[in-house]
Amino acid sequence: MKFRVIIEVDEDGIFVAECPSLPGCISQGKTRAEALENIHDAATGYLASLKKHNEPIPPSIYEDTVEITA
Repeated sequence: MKFRVIIEVDEDGIFVAECPSLPGCISQGKTRAEALENIHDAATGYLASLKKHNEPIPPSIYEDTVEITA
């Protein structure tokens, strides 16, 4: 499954990662790589909890990018 993750740097230089498809699934890290690893762990736990409680799993997101030259 693939889920979109948004990463922003906060005012203290910490990388904050959020998964919009999983409400409240937010993590952070000192580096972008650490934030990605931590949000992966958080999302895995989130999905395990949904399964345990027989809640629906949100569908995967399919996303792509386009390159535009100016």
